[in-house]
Amino acid sequence: MSRGTMHAPKSDATRRRRNAPAHGETVLPRDGEIRGPELAALMPSRTFSADVLAWFDDWRRSPQAAVFELTDWRRLALLAPIVESYFRRPSAAALSEIRMNEERLGATVVDRMRARMRIEDDAETDGDDLPAGVIPIDRRAALRDRLA
Repeated sequence: MSRGTMHAPKSDATRRRRNAPAHGETVLPRDGEIRGPELAALMPSRTFSADVLAWFDDWRRSPQAAVFELTDWRRLALLAPIVESYFRRPSAAALSEIRMNEERLGATVVDRMRARMRIEDDAETDGDDLPAGVIPIDRRAALRDRLA
């Protein structure tokens, strides 16, 4: 994949070439657990607005946080003053820096697809191992009977 593309990669099932992926998919839990250190612990000499603390806590509650290392938390802490300045006075340069750093940590669905990260859905824990969009036969028969 070339750098700078705005397109998400195709799923393995829809690819024409079926080369084995270079690395496996990381499944992230959607459990709402708070992970990682508090921002104040990483930057004790700084105080931040409620908006920045909420932004940092969003990352702490995100499924991606399950795979974060201390270096990832430090990256977010270094980004916090830029987020603070962006909230005070928005600028394209600050937004660009925020976006680039958040992209590296899997902020959007496309970022996670590129990194081969997938957030585990509640339906996946019900024992259904069917691919997305596939309806079990018993549900298909019930639907056919209702439509008949």
